[in-house]
Amino acid sequence: MTSPDSPSLLIFGAHPDDIEFGCGAVIAVETRSGQTAHSVVCSLGEAATNGTPEERKAESTSAAKLLGSTIEFIKLDGDSHLEIKSEHTIKLAELIRKYRPNILLAPTCYENQHPDHWRLGQMVRDAARIARYGGMKELKSHKAHAINQLFFYAVTPEGEPRDTTPILIDISAPEIITVWTAAMNAHVTQAASRNYIELQLTRAKLMGARAGVEYATALFPNDPMVFESLAHAGKGARRF
Repeated sequence: MTSPDSPSLLIFGAHPDDIEFGCGAVIAVETRSGQTAHSVVCSLGEAATNGTPEERKAESTSAAKLLGSTIEFIKLDGDSHLEIKSEHTIKLAELIRKYRPNILLAPTCYENQHPDHWRLGQMVRDAARIARYGGMKELKSHKAHAINQLFFYAVTPEGEPRDTTPILIDISAPEIITVWTAAMNAHVTQAASRNYIELQLTRAKLMGARAGVEYATALFPNDPMVFESLAHAGKGARRF
C-alpha cells in the first residue's frame, strides 16, 4: 500500500502481527471516525516458528487493509535481533518527521515480554523527542515535528506496565469487534502457535468489564494528558 502524506495516527510494530493483536481495534475505531492511520512494521517475523517472511508480510498487508490503515515495512536488525541503537532511533525519528502524525502508538517499554517489543517502544519514545530537535543534521531533509501524544499498547498481558494508569478505549461496537477479529484472523500462520485471537478478545472483555462497557483496549500514555476542558475528559472506569 502507498502511505499517506500526513496520517493522524502512526503506529509502530516490531513484528507483522503485533499491531493487530495489540491495538487493532483502536485503529479501527479511529479510521471509522475519519482519522487516517499508517502502520510501520520493523521486521518480517523471520524468527517465527510458523510462517515465512513472505507469508507474514502478506498477512500484515491484508490485516492493515481491513483496519483501514496503510502500511510499510522497514528493516532494522531483524526479528529477535533488535538492539537499541542511535541509528535506529534516528531512522524512526525520520519517519515521524516524514509523516508528521498527531499521535504515535508503540509497544510498551515494560521488559517482561518479547525483547523486540520493549526495545522498539523505547526507541520510538526517544525518536519522538529527537524528531523535535531542529539541529539534528541527519534529519535535515524533513522539518522538525512535535507529536501531540505517544501511547503504548501491550501485545500480551505480560507487557502491561504496572506503574501507569491506562486510558481505556471503548471498542464495543459490533462492527469494530468484527473487523478487528477479521484482521487478527488474517495472520493465519500464527494460529498454529497459540490461540492469540481468543487471548486478545478475552483481554478486551475483561478490560471492558473494568470500564463498564462490553469490550475495551488499554493504552498507556507516555506523558500526562492535557484537556482544554473537563468536558473532554470522558468518564471514569469506576462505578460507585
